[in-house]
Amino acid sequence: MRFFATAAKGTEPALRDELRELRLPGVRADRGGVHFEGDLGHAARACVWSRVAARILAEVAQFEARDGEALYEGTRAQSWEAWITPSTTLAVRATCRSSQLTHSQFVAQKTKDAIVDALRDKLGARPSVDRDDPDVGVAVHLAKDHATLYLDVGGLSLHERGWRALAGEAPLRETLAAAILRLSGWDRTSPLVDPMCGAGTIAIEGAMWARKLAPGLGHKRFGFERWASHDDVERRAMAELRASARAQALPGGPPVFASDVSPRILELAERNAASAGVQLVFERKDVRELGTTHPPGCVVTNPPYGERLDGDFALYDGMARAFKLLHGHTVAILAGTPAIESAMRRRPDRYWQLYNGPIECRLVVYAIK
Repeated sequence: MRFFATAAKGTEPALRDELRELRLPGVRADRGGVHFEGDLGHAARACVWSRVAARILAEVAQFEARDGEALYEGTRAQSWEAWITPSTTLAVRATCRSSQLTHSQFVAQKTKDAIVDALRDKLGARPSVDRDDPDVGVAVHLAKDHATLYLDVGGLSLHERGWRALAGEAPLRETLAAAILRLSGWDRTSPLVDPMCGAGTIAIEGAMWARKLAPGLGHKRFGFERWASHDDVERRAMAELRASARAQALPGGPPVFASDVSPRILELAERNAASAGVQLVFERKDVRELGTTHPPGCVVTNPPYGERLDGDFALYDGMARAFKLLHGHTVAILAGTPAIESAMRRRPDRYWQLYNGPIECRLVVYAIK
């Protein structure tokens, strides 16, 4: 089987390295995600262990689809009864790029019609649609008039770890936080500091990564566990995979420090950390008062940058002055405005172009001598 793990734009290298560490076959980065191969067991392992992937998709078919009729016929020709029955629910998502069919809603509707018509002809009844919590999710990607059909192996987006019930004003997705931590170069043994922690996403993801707490254990059921094809053999295999993941968790990890100027936000972060099952060192502190009390390690943070939260040059200048005193540390900043880099008054040692939702950012990394 061929699979595609989707990722936030710019984080594909982090996901590629992660999937290689999981020893998945045929790993190859592409636009918007990473390809890999194998059987459903490999995809299940990615669902349980990947911190960076947003979705794991299993390829069903590829064909030319220059118009609606070709899309309909190509979709209808597949054996959907292997995964869907009249008693299961269905939802279809679509993306279009550089094709004659340009309306994603039309593409999704045409694909859905073909699936339910094929099932009605073969099984005598058609499944119903549930856009919020479908048993089977189907994705269709149309690029240069070429359609690829996928089944969503994970079901819900994998960024939903199950621990974050509370969020701040501009929450960072868990998958992006995990990618930032990986790209920062943090070694998972030295101290980690987030001096503008917000709801605690970066610090919590870091603590979970260091302790080998599998992120997918927060999902009670993945998408493929609701397919018609899911049998007792696969159920036993998933029970073993989850048990193995739990057994690999470490009892402790390096110290992780999380601070913020807002007591209300710190309370949210503390409750999220408790829900995630990790212990962090919380402090109410302005980033400009960071000081040099932390042993050398890695500072990873997502400052406010105007688009969603107020940020100004006075904050960035004070932040930069505080960071320059952290001799022996690595500092990684998700910069959503050039003013943050300007305040640092030096070129970063490494950087990556990333997107926090629709906001174009640069992850800039500095080695503080």
